[in-house]
Amino acid sequence: MMDAQRRALVDTAKLAYEEKLFSGTSGNLSLWCEEEEIMLITPTSVRYETLQPEDVVAMRLDGTIVEGSLAPSSEWRMHAEVYLRCPGVKAQVHTHSPYATAFAAAHRPIPACLIEMFYFLGGDVPCAAYARPGTPEVGIECAKVLKDRGGCLMNNHGVLAVGDSLSQALLRAEYIEDAARISLLAMQLGGPVALPEL
Repeated sequence: MMDAQRRALVDTAKLAYEEKLFSGTSGNLSLWCEEEEIMLITPTSVRYETLQPEDVVAMRLDGTIVEGSLAPSSEWRMHAEVYLRCPGVKAQVHTHSPYATAFAAAHRPIPACLIEMFYFLGGDVPCAAYARPGTPEVGIECAKVLKDRGGCLMNNHGVLAVGDSLSQALLRAEYIEDAARISLLAMQLGGPVALPEL
């Protein structure tokens, strides 16, 4: 089963890369294997075009490497904190998608201006306070704003989409980027109009 999960993680990472949700070796993905109490996470500094299932790192949330010859993503502590603090989360996709990251750089949440944002994301996309990359505080700040939301912006950093599966987390990352792009276009027409709660 773990082999299948590794392959799924790699396939999802490559799909996200092809959709330009990140470039180079930026971004990272993880999957929480609850029964085994193991987090599968993409390795650090490996290009997505060359990523293979055997490159995926299996580790405990305390940082203990269970399996893998490569170092885990430098953001493994963020992923670990989110799993610890958000029990329903089973997968995470961290991107640097350009439109959404522009909102993160400006410390501006993406307003809930599209109906699908309520269905797929829970509403607007809030901002998590800035924390130094690679520290547990990144995940701690994300967990604070992820309640009832499918993702958040990380100020001056990027995007974190979460879900109960890799496919759900990836879909949410895609919707966050799409909402950010549409919101930026709407700003040229006077600004997006937020919808009331559905």
